[in-house]
Amino acid sequence: MNKSELIKAVAEKGGLSMKAAKEVVNTFFDAHIEAILRDERIEIRGFGSFVNKCYDAYVGRNPKTGEKIEVPEKKLPFFKVGKELKVRVDS
Repeated sequence: MNKSELIKAVAEKGGLSMKAAKEVVNTFFDAHIEAILRDERIEIRGFGSFVNKCYDAYVGRNPKTGEKIEVPEKKLPFFKVGKELKVRVDS
């Protein structure tokens, strides 16, 4: 499912216009993006949680040339599946 399909589903299930459904979906995603940028944990019960994981800097290697390169520290968003979703997918 992509974003436009999600908007269509929200419009149909919620009895909303496409414009209103688009606003709801965009607001939902914008709020989550802002929370992640503030390093806040997002938990949606029954679905899962999002958190930023911090990775330390390290010395890597360019596989093509073999040259050593410095890889800076970084933060990446990480999703952990909730127990209820895990059970529903498995059955």
